[in-house]
Amino acid sequence: MLIKLVDWNPIAIAGSRSAIAAIVMLIYLRKPRLTWSIDQLLAAFFYAGVVILFVMANKFTTAANAILLQYSAPVYVALLGSWLLKEKANRYDWLTIGLVFSGMILFFLDELDFGNLLGNIFAILSGISFAFMIVFLRRQKKSSTTESVFLGNIFAALFSLPFMTEPLPSLSGFLGIILLGTVQLGISYILYSIAIKHVTALEAILVPVLEPILNPVWVFIATKETPGKWALLGGTVILCSVTCRYAFPVINKKLKLKT
Repeated sequence: MLIKLVDWNPIAIAGSRSAIAAIVMLIYLRKPRLTWSIDQLLAAFFYAGVVILFVMANKFTTAANAILLQYSAPVYVALLGSWLLKEKANRYDWLTIGLVFSGMILFFLDELDFGNLLGNIFAILSGISFAFMIVFLRRQKKSSTTESVFLGNIFAALFSLPFMTEPLPSLSGFLGIILLGTVQLGISYILYSIAIKHVTALEAILVPVLEPILNPVWVFIATKETPGKWALLGGTVILCSVTCRYAFPVINKKLKLKT
């Protein structure tokens, strides 16, 4: 919602909110432990890709398309997890992968102009970056996950500097960027980087599915923006797929324990 309301270059929005988020994280970390390991650098690089590409997607297509296509990330996490984390995908994962890809295809059945098409592509790339970020954060589960996110915010801010030459946003736009940097990015990713030490990579992407449910609702309230019918159907397929993938094994396990 805030990204939609801030009238500024999308890369400049991404960089300025990351700069604020880096300050929030520095206050939390006090003395960041930057190991400069390959895993830390790659997690930071892909994090920067996530936050920049997601803002660009929001500016070029609907908020629903941007967030729902980004949540194709479980597909890539399942594929990458077995390769890089030795967390093998099971039958639930492969079924989810097939359904998610089917849902993604539906997004492109709406009547798209070049801008929306480009926004959808940015959203998919954001999902791929999100998956790589999760995998490389998960590889650091015993060390520097929050530091990776802190470093990623610095990368995003530095990359965005050349795009901040355009006329500055209004006062309300500045307030929006401050909220984006503190609440939406800074505090939330501190919590996320702590949580990822205690869950699997797939759980780390499947549990936050409330975000794509609420995201389009808030944007609709603020801007009256509505996604296309095929995008809604595709988003429903993706959300139901990832939710069922996480819920069914847990329910089955509890039932077995009771019996």
